[in-house]
Amino acid sequence: MFGWEFPPHITGGLGTACFGMVKGLMTHGVEVIFVVPKAFGDEVGEGFRILNASDVRIDFTKTKNQEFWNKIKYMEIGSNLIPYVGPEDFEIQIEEEKLKRTKQSQTVFSERYQFSGKYGVNLMEEVSRYALVASAIAQSNTYDVIHAHDWLTYPAGIAAKQISGKPLVVHVHATEFDRSGEHVNQTVYDIERSGMEQADLVITVSNLTRQIVIDRYGIDPEKVITVHNAVEPVDRPELDETTKHVKEKIVTFLGRVTYQKGPDYFIEAAYKVLQKDPNVRFVMAGSGDLLNRMIRRVAQLHIATQFHFTGFLAGQEVDKMFAMSDVYVMPSVSEPFGISPLEAMRSNVPVVISKQSGVAEVLKHALKVDFWDIDALADAIYGLLHYDGLNKMFVRWGKSEVDNLKWDNAAFKVLEVYEQAVTRNT
Repeated sequence: MFGWEFPPHITGGLGTACFGMVKGLMTHGVEVIFVVPKAFGDEVGEGFRILNASDVRIDFTKTKNQEFWNKIKYMEIGSNLIPYVGPEDFEIQIEEEKLKRTKQSQTVFSERYQFSGKYGVNLMEEVSRYALVASAIAQSNTYDVIHAHDWLTYPAGIAAKQISGKPLVVHVHATEFDRSGEHVNQTVYDIERSGMEQADLVITVSNLTRQIVIDRYGIDPEKVITVHNAVEPVDRPELDETTKHVKEKIVTFLGRVTYQKGPDYFIEAAYKVLQKDPNVRFVMAGSGDLLNRMIRRVAQLHIATQFHFTGFLAGQEVDKMFAMSDVYVMPSVSEPFGISPLEAMRSNVPVVISKQSGVAEVLKHALKVDFWDIDALADAIYGLLHYDGLNKMFVRWGKSEVDNLKWDNAAFKVLEVYEQAVTRNT
């Protein structure tokens, strides 16, 4: 299994989903070797093997390795290619990379390449090298199926398939159309399409994403299978009023502050709610290329005293934020799935989600609105804040519903995909 990140070193839902999927597969007796560009040593890997691509030696005397490297089309990085990062953050990352690039001045034919494991200035270079390392890994390990998560690892999956002849399953957690709307980056699109075309089977995280894969990438519907994500069960931390620090109710947006996530609709809805009830606080937790614009908009609407920006949150910070929240909102413009509403619901927080999200396919006890309908979004938030019966119903049944969305069940469906891929490949 090839991934680009793994807890606790994550920048979004991809690493979280990979962790849940691996744990679920283990319960069904599947042995997993999870390959990451860079392992930091504190990854949770009990019961399965985490392979650090930065530790893999490449023997260029082996003909297959040399042949594969000759086939790699080297690609240079552009500022809009970095997942989860926009132009403003990209400028900052470039400056940081200048100070950190002591280990990345090796030639392409070095025996070992030190990956940064980040979404930095050398991303496309690392994607290409990761594919090269994958060809070496494919020759030195025993396995039945290759599983590649998202476009960053598709070239690695293709390389492993070409070397080994084993079946390839690619997992589409998001497409370039989700990230960029209609202004897709052609290079990323081409990598995605190549991965899907060369895969034996394609897993999508929702029927919404499945339709995009079929319509926009021209993939045969027979080989595209939907497996919805799940969530890890946890107990909500108990917080007293002194920990919360404020007496008002809290409405939370948690995610990347990018076009895809619809942060501007959250702010406009917040303004409408505050016109009816000024005793509410709104929190935008996350970072992204629209952050500065969102801060300016909050200032223009004169709601800054009731609106808070936390920056990126991870791990226990997320759990604590949910524990303080009374309503969670995900107004995404295009969301392949969306694990964060499940995380909120498992913490007894009622949620409002956009109809344009994959998670809307599996949730019954969530208020669903069109992302662009600010009035409906504001009404839903106001209703959950002020009508106790409505709030309690969604908390009670929502928690029960999410508790049944287990990674074990999702992994069982993935195992069925593996078996089908093996059959197709023989």
